[in-house]
Amino acid sequence: MAEKKKEKNEETFDVMDLAEYAKKQRWWNKVFGKKNSGPIAEKYSVATQLAIGGVTGWCAGYLFQKVGKLAASAVGGGFFLLQIANHTGYIKVDWKRVERDVNKAKKQLKLNTEKPPQEVRTKIDEVQTFVKNNIVLTGGFAGGFLLGLAS
Repeated sequence: MAEKKKEKNEETFDVMDLAEYAKKQRWWNKVFGKKNSGPIAEKYSVATQLAIGGVTGWCAGYLFQKVGKLAASAVGGGFFLLQIANHTGYIKVDWKRVERDVNKAKKQLKLNTEKPPQEVRTKIDEVQTFVKNNIVLTGGFAGGFLLGLAS
């Protein structure tokens, strides 16, 4: 990538124009070994890909944050109301049965953790291929998503 030069105990680096390098070299294909399949957003410049990924990532992160808070409030409020109803005698919870069912579910989960099903492996492979083919776009999306979560 950037060439490093040593001059009398000093290191200097040449600055590269990433947009020009991406246009000329198709670096994502060299890095990930895909010669025939280019990225979906290949016709756009690197800056445009980063902008598209960043904006969509920010929107997704912002919505994830808002929906996450709403879901956590709903679940927490539901447990809170359940405890109040149990304490005041409106309902009677069979805690032994709840514990037995939870332990049964844990055993079933432990049995299925050894190897993921074929559908899951296929989806994981598809996601990995998409990320590899669209590294600039997904990098922008990841950064935007984190910014959306923080706002």
